[in-house]
Amino acid sequence: MATHSWFAVKVRTSAEALVELSLRDKCEETFLPTYIDCRQYSDRVKQVKAALFPGYLFCRFNPNRRLPILQTPGVQQVVGSSFGPTPIDDRDILGLQRAVAQELSARPWPFLRSGDRVRIGYGSMAGVEGILLYEKGAQLLVISVELLQRSVAIEIGRDWVRPVHTTSIAATA
Repeated sequence: MATHSWFAVKVRTSAEALVELSLRDKCEETFLPTYIDCRQYSDRVKQVKAALFPGYLFCRFNPNRRLPILQTPGVQQVVGSSFGPTPIDDRDILGLQRAVAQELSARPWPFLRSGDRVRIGYGSMAGVEGILLYEKGAQLLVISVELLQRSVAIEIGRDWVRPVHTTSIAATA
């Protein structure tokens, strides 16, 4: 029975698996969600196991006894605020664990919110920018013509867009 919360641990990128192995004896539980990534080399394509959250892994431990974790080679910090480590909801970790265990097609994805300015990355609309909105389960790209004060909403696939910058349009309005 687990007694402590989950925490995110920032580690040296590309060393996630080695650090996770080192932390197993220092934490109640460790969790490094991974996926199979296809890497293109000049002469071949290779499938490698990669971290779903590059530079991070998750540990369950007593936050008052985090020094051994911080002293582990490759560990940079426990994610938190000036008040100490910030726990992660068990339901979030459970959802990730289930997705990984069922070998669902998980892969890293930019964090996007409704109202973020995004750019289409693929296809005939590549390079077009607009505002991302969600409406009735659909993802929409809103393109505006400032001079006319008119907008058009286009339904797009979720994998078409990438963030232009991190500030949300809705947050600045």
